[in-house]
Amino acid sequence: GASGMATSAASVASPWALSTDGTLVIDTRSHLAWDRCVVGMHWNGSTCTGRAQLLTLAQAQALADERWKAGGVRWRLPRVPELRLVNRGTSPPAVDAALFPGAPADWHWTSTRSVNTGAVNPYTYGNVMRGGQGGDALHARQAWAVDMGSGEGRGDMNRATPLYVRLVRPAPKP
Repeated sequence: GASGMATSAASVASPWALSTDGTLVIDTRSHLAWDRCVVGMHWNGSTCTGRAQLLTLAQAQALADERWKAGGVRWRLPRVPELRLVNRGTSPPAVDAALFPGAPADWHWTSTRSVNTGAVNPYTYGNVMRGGQGGDALHARQAWAVDMGSGEGRGDMNRATPLYVRLVRPAPKP
């Protein structure tokens, strides 16, 4: 019966774990470690404090690169499928506030350039002529973002639009 199933975050079935210092949320399935707080906010030992920063896509990528260089850990913007931190089972859908306190329920940048809706056949004449890129002037100005209030992803976000940023990195070795 389903009645015996635990639904708390501490449940054995949960893929989420916290780093020793509490600054990272580790996804044990994907072996990724998420910043507990969005860019601009800081973990003070019990919650995220400060003000969430809004960055353009270029600023967000530059910040990830800086953190990578500074710490030698490969921080980066998440891809759309990775940024599925929203629990759609709750009403309204929400990011787990225990894991990610103070998370803005708004659009967050991803590193995804384009999500192909159909499988790409490399032997199709059109794909060969495009070199599999399909990048035109409009695509160069647009990128994907995920709404952390609903879990919805959109690929037509203007890269110059300031959005929230939550960086991800490979999980630390146990």
